[in-house]
Amino acid sequence: MNRTPSIADYRCKLMNKILFARSPDEVRRYIGAAIKSLREHKVNDHLIARFIERAVQDLSQFHPEDEGAQQWSNIRAAQIQFLRLKGK
Repeated sequence: MNRTPSIADYRCKLMNKILFARSPDEVRRYIGAAIKSLREHKVNDHLIARFIERAVQDLSQFHPEDEGAQQWSNIRAAQIQFLRLKGK
């Protein structure tokens, strides 16, 4: 039985893309594409705001000593991008 991926699954995939991105620009593109896709699929703005909030929470669980330099840079870039989106 196949199930439809949930928004949590989508957020998890985005977190993996963020961690393994090659640059902060790539992180920003992944996040922009994710938000654009949610809007194109007519996801309610309230759910998009929750998606962003939960992504920020997910990213706050990482610690610098547990990650490589590139991954930590990606996490910080993602946090900044999501916080900018929250402010809009």
